Amino acid sequence: METEPVINQYLRQMFELGGSDLHLSINYPPKARVSGDIITLGDEPITPECMEQMLKEICMPKRWEKFMETHDLDFAYEISGLARFRTNYMYNYHGMGCVMRQIPSRILTLDELHMPDVLKDICKLKSGLVLVTGPTGSGKSTTLAAMIDYINANFSKHIITIEDPVEFVHKNKNSTIVHREIGLQATSFPVALRGAMRSDPDIVLIGEMRENDTMRLGLTCAAMGMLVFATMHTNNAPKTVDRMIDAFPSNEQSQIRTMLAECLQGIVSQLLCRKKSGGRVAVFEVLLWTDGLPNTIREGQISNIRTIIDSGVGRGMRSMDGSIQNEFDAGIISAEEAYMKSSDKGRFLPYLEEEQAAAAAEA
Repeated sequence: METEPVINQYLRQMFELGGSDLHLSINYPPKARVSGDIITLGDEPITPECMEQMLKEICMPKRWEKFMETHDLDFAYEISGLARFRTNYMYNYHGMGCVMRQIPSRILTLDELHMPDVLKDICKLKSGLVLVTGPTGSGKSTTLAAMIDYINANFSKHIITIEDPVEFVHKNKNSTIVHREIGLQATSFPVALRGAMRSDPDIVLIGEMRENDTMRLGLTCAAMGMLVFATMHTNNAPKTVDRMIDAFPSNEQSQIRTMLAECLQGIVSQLLCRKKSGGRVAVFEVLLWTDGLPNTIREGQISNIRTIIDSGVGRGMRSMDGSIQNEFDAGIISAEEAYMKSSDKGRFLPYLEEEQAAAAAEA
């Protein structure tokens, strides 16, 4: 009987605790993120020899060579019957290190995730660019997987996903889904996107918009009549538009502004807030296309996006601070959490002061 890789015991331990991420660093015991907090798994620090053996054991030789050369590596690892894990090997001050994030083995539906209904309307779009944004670990990939699953179940489309690494693996239902992983089926996002353009897709999912080339090609695909989904690490709609335009040199910005104005169909931003009862709840900001949006982007009046969102509530739009307010009013999150996660701190400051005064009185 084959012996199981050493790293699996830590992953299983994390899994049993309901953790999301495993952190391994030389000279420290293994740690896991559970409900937002980092906890220690055992007391034994990891030695350099043990770390190298653990990491090498679950990595293909070709990828190990790349890690030795670049000191950075992303790939997906699977424990059959348990879960898949998005894996990042890196070097830190102590030497080799690793972070592994659990990818749920079953793709949850939009309803199971309690997502806003407007996301289903976004899934019905025929073309354009839809951005799902939020900080690392806010559930962007999970939301996108649920959206692709909704399309897969309800429409007959040709979908190409381009990811580094492939996280959620979709089985064909009514649609045909092709997964392409950077490093395995393509050398880079731009190369994979150019290939996708020639493959007659209805929908293209870009795992992450990092470089200008990827952004430009994503916009080009959307302008060509495809529906393009992509993720970015921004907290709300105005910041997302700014980040996309600012990623380009100043002499290209007006052209990008025009392309974005023509094809942006929606931005869904999400954050995770700690619940008072334990665990976390997602809050959202949703911007949809309106008559006024293209002009707002073209003329660089990004502050007007707030007004567009506030006036579009009837259509399913919502602001991040409004979502946070709803969770706070329902008693799900604390005033401190609302204050920390909001962009308009003044809105939640009176509640925070009230909460702190009440806590001080009890003490």
